Amino acid sequence: MSTDKHDRAFFRVQGGVPLGGVIRPQGNKNEALPVLAACCLTDQPMHLENVPNIEDVSAMADLLEELGASITRSKHGTGTTLSIKPKSIACGDIPPGMAQRLRGSVTLAGPLLARTGKVVLPRPGGDRIGRRRLDTHMLALRALGASVSDEGSHFTITADQLKGADILLDEASVTATENALCAAVCARGETTIRNAASEPHVQGLCRMLTAMGAKIEGIGSNILCIQGVDRLGGATHRIGPDYLEVGSFAALAALTGGDLLIEDADLPNMRMIRMVFERLGIHSEPEGTGLRVRAGQSLEIANDLGGAIPIIDDAPWPGFPADMTSVALVTATQGKGTIIIHEKMFESRLFFVDRLIGMGARIVLCDPHRAVVIGPEKLQGRTMSSPDIRAGMALLIASLCAEGESEIQNIHQIDRGFSKVDERLRALGAQIERLE
Repeated sequence: MSTDKHDRAFFRVQGGVPLGGVIRPQGNKNEALPVLAACCLTDQPMHLENVPNIEDVSAMADLLEELGASITRSKHGTGTTLSIKPKSIACGDIPPGMAQRLRGSVTLAGPLLARTGKVVLPRPGGDRIGRRRLDTHMLALRALGASVSDEGSHFTITADQLKGADILLDEASVTATENALCAAVCARGETTIRNAASEPHVQGLCRMLTAMGAKIEGIGSNILCIQGVDRLGGATHRIGPDYLEVGSFAALAALTGGDLLIEDADLPNMRMIRMVFERLGIHSEPEGTGLRVRAGQSLEIANDLGGAIPIIDDAPWPGFPADMTSVALVTATQGKGTIIIHEKMFESRLFFVDRLIGMGARIVLCDPHRAVVIGPEKLQGRTMSSPDIRAGMALLIASLCAEGESEIQNIHQIDRGFSKVDERLRALGAQIERLE
């Protein structure tokens, strides 16, 4: 499907219908991209299961094939099994046009550097949610012995032999941690990564690297210890459920008034999201390995002790995920009470609130990082455009709980992160059409 056709596609949504039934989350998008990149570390076959059928994954797979890998795809539902033969990868020159298709292209830097000794890394594309610095990536690679040259449109990164080091990351960046990991597993000697990110997708990458023969200690913590090995072998790895999609579906059920069971809900990694949702008046309960959101949620915002206005803010894992703030904000528009949403990481992520205000929400955008939400206020359908993946899902949730008809344009942004979302929501009773 061409980009032009993607740009023309839009969703027509009829709101006000309770959504319920059973749904299963796709594989974790934020895990899929770095594990695909990490396949470059070996010349042996790799098998990835439960890979989400989304545009960003397709773009990364295309990029690997351009670099010389052979990939066989077997699709089933929202997931795909990818059989990857990376033996022919010999060059670390990442095509600029392909890198611009997704932010995740940056995760190729560490694996390709370890594999080929030289990477030409174009500045990556992705969501327009504010500045996304690459300084931490380069700090880590330099610490391992790489030479980094900033050429403006791209970075040239070289290393004859990576050497283990004691690295303190200046921020707990997920993708910088992943790049440092992939470079360190084949470096000579021992590496310690301090202030490492520990999100579930970072843990998933660690487990795959371990299955390939890497020696990693401290998985799930903020200090990773890696003993470099001479070579890595092939492995089979299953990508975990997308806990961000689980949270999105839980909010969707609560705001539309439906009864929903989310199967395979990755309950251990849902604790903080469920805790924050409780403050927004959404109660959920485990049901086997699934999560049940029942109809008739209170949607009453819980004040802090002493009646103070509560704040929801994002933080590195195990804090509330930054990628859930857009959904939390939409949820707050339907809750009784006042709350502050504080998005600390990206200065443009909250700018989508003008669409919600146009739907009737009472929101004061204090600055690029903070919004005061006063609810509940019934939303009205309208025509709007999706600016990025997470805001796109938030606007879709808002449209499904609004009165009347909405049109969401630029749904290419939603397709980048959510597989067949319109088909899956129709199975829950949503009145949604994909049109051109």
